[in-house]
Amino acid sequence: MPGDHVIYVEECGNPDGIPVVVLHGGPGGGCSPGMRRFFHPDIYRVILFDQRGCGRSRPHASTENNTTWDLVADIELIREELGIDKWIVFGGSWGATLSLVYAQTHPDRVSNLVLRGIFLMTQAELTWFYGGGAGQFFPREWARFVDLLPTEERNDTIAAFAKRLEGDDENLKIQFARAWTQWESALAVLEPKPTRGSVPASYALAFAKIENHYFSNAGFLREDEQILKDMHRIAHIPGTIVQGRYDMICPPHTAFRLHDHWPASRMVIVPDAGHALSESGISSALTTVMDELS
Repeated sequence: MPGDHVIYVEECGNPDGIPVVVLHGGPGGGCSPGMRRFFHPDIYRVILFDQRGCGRSRPHASTENNTTWDLVADIELIREELGIDKWIVFGGSWGATLSLVYAQTHPDRVSNLVLRGIFLMTQAELTWFYGGGAGQFFPREWARFVDLLPTEERNDTIAAFAKRLEGDDENLKIQFARAWTQWESALAVLEPKPTRGSVPASYALAFAKIENHYFSNAGFLREDEQILKDMHRIAHIPGTIVQGRYDMICPPHTAFRLHDHWPASRMVIVPDAGHALSESGISSALTTVMDELS
């Protein structure tokens, strides 16, 4: 790939089936085997890849030459290399952001969009999650997150964490990477398990560094609310929005705004779910959508 990145790509399912590309969250989350389960293997040709710097792609945790536009170019290069004319684009959270930006850039290459846990990379969304809004519902978790910082730096947690994540002290980087990752994971599901193991350092470092890098740069978009302003480019492309009613990371308000700007979309609200792909209601809804598209 351009920029000295080596991207991990895998295919599964039917080589002659309906092509679908899966865009994982984060940025920096990487793919997992569980992401294959929404697609009937006899019907779909499923393409998954780890975005720059995370999962099995290399160099690990690299933010060099790592922007939204690099990822859009990577997706298009994968499509060309695999000889696919059009495909379904399937993504959640940051993967939904990237799906929309890719579709708006290459609308003639997208047959359908299946999106979950809508995130549009706006300043309002970042302020909600990193400025204390979500912390009002999870005060203890929020305190653990911000208590690592001096009081005078807590008004901009993204910038404050960036200084530590990009520093030279490896132990400090891992400490802050784990704190960043654990803050998000603590709010991902409606009913968190009482005990969670420590996040592996390698995963936390890629997730936190890359996510913070993107958020520090407002997703490398040209302006705030760019995605909504560009929805006219894909107004004709059919799609489904699957949204957890109690999503604390990406509140439903954003999903409804997207739906209102997208005439060809339909909305599926999962009444007893939060944000995570793994929640049973979310998984069931996404499986149903993919069965219907087959």
